[in-house]
Amino acid sequence: MTAAIQERPAAKAGRIPTVVRLLVLATFVVILNETILVNAIPRLMDSLHITEQSAQWVSTAFMLTMAAVIPVTGWFLQRVTTRQAYAIAMGVFLAGTVLSAVAPSFEVLLLGRIVQAAGTAVMMPLLMTTLMIVVPEHDRGRVMGNVTLAISVAPALGPAVSGLVLQAGSWRMLFVVVVPIAGLVTLFGLRKMDNIGEPQVSSIDWLSVSVATLGFGGLVYGLSLLGESGDRVGLGIGIVVAGVAAIAVFVVRQLKLQRTGTPLMDLRTLKHRTYGLSLALISVGFLAMLGSMILLPLYLQNMRGLSPLETGLLVMPGGLAMGLLGPTVGKLFDRFGSRPLVLPGSIGMVLALGGFTQVSMTMPYWQVLGLHTLLMVSLAATFTPVFTLGMGALPPHLYSHGSSMLGTLQQVAAAFGTALVVTVMSARSGQLADEGVAAAPAALSGMKLAFGVAAALTVVTIVVAAKLPRRVAAADDAQDHDSAAEQPVGS
Repeated sequence: MTAAIQERPAAKAGRIPTVVRLLVLATFVVILNETILVNAIPRLMDSLHITEQSAQWVSTAFMLTMAAVIPVTGWFLQRVTTRQAYAIAMGVFLAGTVLSAVAPSFEVLLLGRIVQAAGTAVMMPLLMTTLMIVVPEHDRGRVMGNVTLAISVAPALGPAVSGLVLQAGSWRMLFVVVVPIAGLVTLFGLRKMDNIGEPQVSSIDWLSVSVATLGFGGLVYGLSLLGESGDRVGLGIGIVVAGVAAIAVFVVRQLKLQRTGTPLMDLRTLKHRTYGLSLALISVGFLAMLGSMILLPLYLQNMRGLSPLETGLLVMPGGLAMGLLGPTVGKLFDRFGSRPLVLPGSIGMVLALGGFTQVSMTMPYWQVLGLHTLLMVSLAATFTPVFTLGMGALPPHLYSHGSSMLGTLQQVAAAFGTALVVTVMSARSGQLADEGVAAAPAALSGMKLAFGVAAALTVVTIVVAAKLPRRVAAADDAQDHDSAAEQPVGS
């Protein structure tokens, strides 16, 4: 997809290319499904006669598959045309959605979720790579603001959408509703979409594929086990260690393959300082977002007695604010650069999560709504500039690899955030219960500590934000890691 970049004229300023619009719409539909089952866990337990730990796998398996498949997308996107990548990704996603809708058992539902995730894993790298090719550097902030709607707001809106749908029907409706929407998006996209660039013939190192699957997949799986109790925590630690070891082997293998020019994931992206800083900030931001998405429903439903619909409606304004602000934030980035947005956004994240450490059985719902909205608005102010800045620091031939690494780290961060907050909450509440504290106060104390740990971690984003340049000059395709490509303008 990067061979013919120089042959394609840049999109006109002020207009979002049709191909990007179509990919944003499709990406929103597929990524929404990552968190759409969060509120359906009780329904799944009753309908399929499974435990809560088993039901959580409908989300864990999705993240696990995403983490395992995304590293391969850099190679895949270079070998096929834009239309082919779009057709394959949406076709696989649709097959998984239909399979999930008609699943007669939990095992079949799990298989459907895995197939869904395999299609989803291709869409975000495809969107990011295409955007960086067709949109001129001076207009990327505004366009990336619209992309934020798909890659950040969709997971935030998942629980709200599921709450509304579950009020009208069973958990199967979550998939039945998606099938015609995804089908129409696929058909419309194939009719209107143009190919961007030409595919390149390249080989794939299957050892790298195997090690990446074991490493990133194992890391996500092990982190998910850390959120459970009993012997599985020890198993989780062991799998995390094994996953990290496999990733180390993967890194060594990629460094060796880079000498021949055929790595599965080109680690030369990390030699660009701005991209590395952006990667770190985005990972911590997703950790905070997914961690809060797990804790808030537990607090609102288990401790305050709200229904899934009421919980969804309470968190919906924050998700909508995040989406609506995306284009505005993008325009501000194009005009003023990153720091006036990312620094306040990082501070807002810390303040919002710090505010959640004061949750109680009597906290007014308007305060919960206000803190959640502050968190989502802060993430909007952060994600759009950082996505644009990080990808813009790379030369065009590394776009597909950069977007693949970004997507992989997002899934790992999401799994780590989920495991971290649940583990901290469970450990603290268990300790207090052993000391004779009643169940409700013990659980509330555990939740406060979990929010506190998340807030402490997001302090890192303030430090990273201060190191980011306002802008990055467009990287030269002829340079792999020339420092000139990292020089800030007006910093």
